[in-house]
Amino acid sequence: MDDRTLPSCAASEAQNFFFDQLGLQPRWLEESVGSALCRRCDDADLYFEHRTVESVSLEDGLVKSATRQTRQGVGARVVVGDRTGYAHTDDLTLEGLRLATRTAQAIAWQGGDSRSVAVVVERPRHNLYSLHAAPILVPVEEKVRVLQHVDEYARAFDARIRNVLASIVVEQKLVLIVTAEGRVVADVQPLVRMQVTCIAEEKGNRQQGTFGGGGRVAFDYLCENQRYLYFTRKAAQQAVRNLDAVEAPAGEMVVVLGPGWPGILLHEAVGHGLEGDFNRKGVSAFAGRLGEVVASPLCTVVDDGTIANRRGSLNADDEGTPTGRTVLIEKGVLVAYLQDRLNARLMGMSPTGNGRRESFAHPPLPRMTNTFLLPGESDPEEIIRSVDYGLYAVHFGGGQVDITSGKFVFSASEAYLIERGKVTRPVKGATLIGHGPEVLKRITRVGHDLGLDEGIGTCGKDGQSVPVGVGLPTVRIDGLTVGGTQPVG
Repeated sequence: MDDRTLPSCAASEAQNFFFDQLGLQPRWLEESVGSALCRRCDDADLYFEHRTVESVSLEDGLVKSATRQTRQGVGARVVVGDRTGYAHTDDLTLEGLRLATRTAQAIAWQGGDSRSVAVVVERPRHNLYSLHAAPILVPVEEKVRVLQHVDEYARAFDARIRNVLASIVVEQKLVLIVTAEGRVVADVQPLVRMQVTCIAEEKGNRQQGTFGGGGRVAFDYLCENQRYLYFTRKAAQQAVRNLDAVEAPAGEMVVVLGPGWPGILLHEAVGHGLEGDFNRKGVSAFAGRLGEVVASPLCTVVDDGTIANRRGSLNADDEGTPTGRTVLIEKGVLVAYLQDRLNARLMGMSPTGNGRRESFAHPPLPRMTNTFLLPGESDPEEIIRSVDYGLYAVHFGGGQVDITSGKFVFSASEAYLIERGKVTRPVKGATLIGHGPEVLKRITRVGHDLGLDEGIGTCGKDGQSVPVGVGLPTVRIDGLTVGGTQPVG
């Protein structure tokens, strides 16, 4: 093993952990990757992981739960053509590695002579979340104190707040990835997430509001300028406003999406359809359409895994490829897909640093990191003034999308009527219904106020969940269907 390029910072910490504390031997890696790579294999890798997660939650003024879990193991992958053999184990011994690689190779239906692979530690290209203190090291008592202050603040905000649910989850994940080329990529990946839900009640009418944030940040990020109280206030305001909300209109109308979190609609309705596997298999609404106009010329969609401290950012993806900034749609034209190694190879393209997995127990898939629409030139207030009657949606709850058809349904947890160019009454029960590619073509104005979400996004695909980020400037969409109970206008 060549150690002339030993990395520093987080990468060095992760490497020292696996080799010094867990006792991995460089020759084990060389033997395991070499044995996985029979002569007819196209790719192989090892993914080592040590993850500690601590979660504290509070409900009705009391600590509901406090847990701390640690899990470690390795996943071995062998790829032959479009077939993937994958096996994982928590036995980090030479015998455990041998069994995992043999099993992965058998699943991929191949065997034969192994190759010789010399492993070389690679200096990371990025250093996106170098922290002065790991959030996992903060005492649980401090996290409880913050949550108790959240509960007190929310109840004092308005007497109609009847209950508060709040949680803090911190994570420290150390990874070591060994690629088929013998590259060794190590990283330490911190993560903090806080969420607050306030429930308001008045005369039997119960409404709730939810807000939160986080990222690959130190724990004191939540306390800077009392940011955790800002999260609490936003959740409380949403719940109280919804007490006075009117029923949402129903029908086709102009919809204005606010900046930041409404980018989740872009993520779900468009982003998944741009992932390499769906397009290679021809099941995406965007399959085979590179070079075609798929959106308004006002739309440039980007996936960027290199934004410092963001929830969806990584120094390297879960295959060891450095993350990057990928322009997917440029001025309305489809120019790229999000790729992991397997789908990039099969499509004759280059990996984009978007191979991601939930844990060592899962094979990588092409996934988004931080996905957003670039800002335009319109003034956000002017966008609102341009609408005679419509809906202004600023926060979303759940949603569903059909990747093949591109059709989606999203529920707006905070939305308002726009009447004669002004934001007026809050509405409840609004759902947005549409077709992802068609919605992009109906964007007629894009604001200059790009905002990224506060850092709570989690994306699910094929049974795997990974942290992601979204973003959007204020945009006007002409002719989007709103599901509600009242007639339009």
